[in-house]
Amino acid sequence: IEVCDWSSDVCSSDLRKRGKRMSNVYVVYWSGTGNTQEMAMAIADGAKENGAEVTVWNVDEADIEELKKAKALALGCPSMGAEQLEEASMEPFMCDLDSQINGKTIALFGSYGWGDGQWMKDWEDRIASDGATVLNGEGIIANNEPSQEIIDECREAGKALANM
Repeated sequence: IEVCDWSSDVCSSDLRKRGKRMSNVYVVYWSGTGNTQEMAMAIADGAKENGAEVTVWNVDEADIEELKKAKALALGCPSMGAEQLEEASMEPFMCDLDSQINGKTIALFGSYGWGDGQWMKDWEDRIASDGATVLNGEGIIANNEPSQEIIDECREAGKALANM
């Protein structure tokens, strides 16, 4: 099967010729204002730039069975309430995912409008206690709307996931 990303003119046959295998990158997020969604799309773009097949899911659409197969993935959620994950969708999803991510590498990302990013530190600790590794040792956070620097950091995270 020939898979091409016409936006970058990269096809699976080109990658095979270069000795690369196509990887699957999954990006799962919850966004209330669109800021975390923008970060998710930047991660997906970076992964595509490096030739990965990318699936982007709003957390309510995510398929845990597919994620079990992934070597690496990206998870995004803004800070909510008292610096915590969104409670109606993302927190229950994480409870289901916690026992499935041992040995995986996970890029964490999200935005916040108050506080100091404690929700991300707590999420990083949770991922580590689940036996997974946080890509680059820490999540990517944006204070409100992500700056170009944060978008670039998200793209680089996507590229790194594509290389796993």
